[in-house]
Amino acid sequence: MRAMRTRALLLCCACAAALAAATAGARDVHGVADAIALPGVALAWAVARGAGDASVVIRIAVDDGAATYADAAGIDPFTRDRKVVLAATRIDRSLDLRVPRAHFADFPRTELRFFDSEAAMRSNMPNLVVFYLGVPDTTPEFAGAAALDAYLADRIARLRRDAGSATP
Repeated sequence: MRAMRTRALLLCCACAAALAAATAGARDVHGVADAIALPGVALAWAVARGAGDASVVIRIAVDDGAATYADAAGIDPFTRDRKVVLAATRIDRSLDLRVPRAHFADFPRTELRFFDSEAAMRSNMPNLVVFYLGVPDTTPEFAGAAALDAYLADRIARLRRDAGSATP
């Protein structure tokens, strides 16, 4: 019985160490507004209103050679249940992530994790984690796809210009 408890304790310690190692190098940033620019990465949010349920669109834009892979998950802060909304994906320049607005009621925390290489992604070693608690209050809503796309393109361009990014 004592040997089983010792093994269980060692297993728990090993799991905790692996989890700590997987996130040790990541920089966590709390996104609080509908747009944010960080070195190599820019994010902008918008809501697409439609005839049915609305969807939230997060445009992820990366500079050349920056965070080349990303994934995203919704998290229930009470149960810690995770729902993947973007499997690990290579991003060459930009990607629009669409999530039903209703998703945020059950999974209000959104984590966007960025990896600087395929090896880092395969090892689950993000170099940046941007998290949001719900949809930012300042997120604009659009009825048409063209207006939403134009807004996101302009918002990312302004973020990069203001941040002095090398990529237009």
